[in-house]
Parts: sequence; structure tokens; C-alpha cells
Amino acid sequence: MARKPQRRTKERILETALALFNRDGEPSVTPSAIAEEMGISPGNLHYHFPSKQKIVEALFATFRAEIEHTLAAPGTRAPDVEDVWLFLHLVFEAIWKYRFVYRDITDLVSRYRVLERQIRLILAHKQTTAAAILRGLVADGRMTASPRDIEALASNMTLIATYWLSFEFVRDPRHWDDGEALARGAYQVMALSAPYLAPRERELLDHLAERYRS
Repeated sequence: MARKPQRRTKERILETALALFNRDGEPSVTPSAIAEEMGISPGNLHYHFPSKQKIVEALFATFRAEIEHTLAAPGTRAPDVEDVWLFLHLVFEAIWKYRFVYRDITDLVSRYRVLERQIRLILAHKQTTAAAILRGLVADGRMTASPRDIEALASNMTLIATYWLSFEFVRDPRHWDDGEALARGAYQVMALSAPYLAPRERELLDHLAERYRS
């Protein structure tokens, strides 16, 4: 019974840190600010997490587990455009939940070297999964693209998905956190494939995009 409150305090620290990191950006948030937001002493926070780096690492470990689970798609059957939309939605939901990682990704990699390799692995997994989905569309006759096209598309999709929130923040720092960035990002990633889609798939994409953005 004595350990349960400690475990709950640790969970609350991570929940509070995530909310503050997402709102204000990780570089702007100090351990003291997290403690103050929670109404606990800095010493209590330090007992559970001796440094902010440990908080960042714990949050990133949870994020990586969630994003890697999502990237384990696609399934056994060939994907269609609706499957791709759903997949992108799930990817961007994970990105949005831990958006501080993507808003400050370059800064995080430069300051927390332990994250460098992990982020590289996530990017590689994103690119591999995107290429697998695109090859599935080609194999099923839903898309026409060469292996070189697929390689370039997978790279560009990964690039936009990774840096979309940074773009949104720079474009409008006061309103980037409006929730609609999720839909805009997914649309921009999916739009890259539009010129390669078969007519029926392109029509379905346009229909889904309109419904998704509204």
C-alpha cells in the first residue's frame, strides 16, 4: 500500500510535464515549473526524477512504444485509400499527443543525445512502412509508381509528417496548437500520392480529403 501513492505521483509528474511541454515547448519548462503546477515541492519531484532529462526520456519511451505500435501496420490484405487515411490519422494522433517532440525535434536531438538513435529508428520505421503501403497500392493496381517513385514518396511523406508541426508553429506561433493541424498534416502527406493514384482512387482521395478537412 505504501508504494501506490509514489507510483501515482510519478504518473502525475509525467502527465503534467507532457501537458506543459506540449503547451509551452520543452525548453521553456523547468522542473520547478512542473512541481509548482502540481502543487508539490521540487524535492518531491526530484525524488522521482533527478533531472528533467529523465522526465523527457520517460515520456519519449512511452511515445516510441505508441508510435511503433501504430507503424506496425499495414495488415495482411492490400491497402486502399481509406486504409491509408486511417493509418495517417493514427500516426498523426500519436504525433499530436506528444507534439513537443516534433515541435522541438532538432533541439531535442542536439541536447539529449540518448534520443538521437531512437528518433533515427522511428524515422526509418516511418519510411519503411510508408514504402510498404505504397507498394501495396501499386501491386493492387490502385496506383502507378516506379520503385524510384516509391522511394522518393516514402521519404517525402516521412519528411512532412516529421516536420509538419514545426512548420505550423513557425507559420503561426499563436494559433498552431488548434487541433486542426492534425487534419492539415494528414492531408498534406496523403496529397503527395495523388498524381500516382488510379482514377477511382484519386476520386476517393478527393472525397475523403474534403470530408476529413471539414
